[in-house]
Amino acid sequence: MSLLNFSAFKEFAELSYWRWVKFFNKDLSNTHYKFFFTEYFDLPESFYNQKLIMDIGCGPRGSLEWADMAKERYGLDPLADAYKKMGTGKHKMEYIKSYVEKIPFPDAHFDIISSFNSLDHVENLEAACNEIIRVLKPGAYFLLIVDIHNYPTFTEPQIMSWDKVEGLFPGMNWLSKKRLDNVVKGRIYKNLRIGKIKKETDKSNGVLTAILQKPID
Repeated sequence: MSLLNFSAFKEFAELSYWRWVKFFNKDLSNTHYKFFFTEYFDLPESFYNQKLIMDIGCGPRGSLEWADMAKERYGLDPLADAYKKMGTGKHKMEYIKSYVEKIPFPDAHFDIISSFNSLDHVENLEAACNEIIRVLKPGAYFLLIVDIHNYPTFTEPQIMSWDKVEGLFPGMNWLSKKRLDNVVKGRIYKNLRIGKIKKETDKSNGVLTAILQKPID
């Protein structure tokens, strides 16, 4: 399968998933996101006051709808146009159709960037991480939640290991980091709430959460 065909199939599979979720639940709720952007990382809502925020691989739920205090809030997703049929046009955040490997913003633009359960979905991991670093302002923050797994899938083509992820952001300062167990398989946010910490020596699958900061020049 060519790279182009693989990308198209991956996006079809991801869109089909969201269509199924919407059909099954009738409504794509987003109230759970606020907890993970604030309480989970021990960040007050005031942390986001007048900030420029971007959520990578945001999906159609409205992951930044809670952040009324932000100056600007964007969701970056290659399926952004398709999500309009799921009601994203009613959201207050702005959706940008783009791959993270080529973010359509200038250098040092954002105060905060998040990637919640999306980094292992990209096709070029090194290019994606370099772009994230590029568009962060000096002193800005990157909030990361990523599934650690030693096998690829159609929608998650990247094999993610603990050591691999920690080597993807050269020069960035790791302000906090948690290694969590996969207590409930396939339920990344449920595992965050359970919060079972893995030993540093345990290299089996799990979830990594972290706050990184771009150094001030």
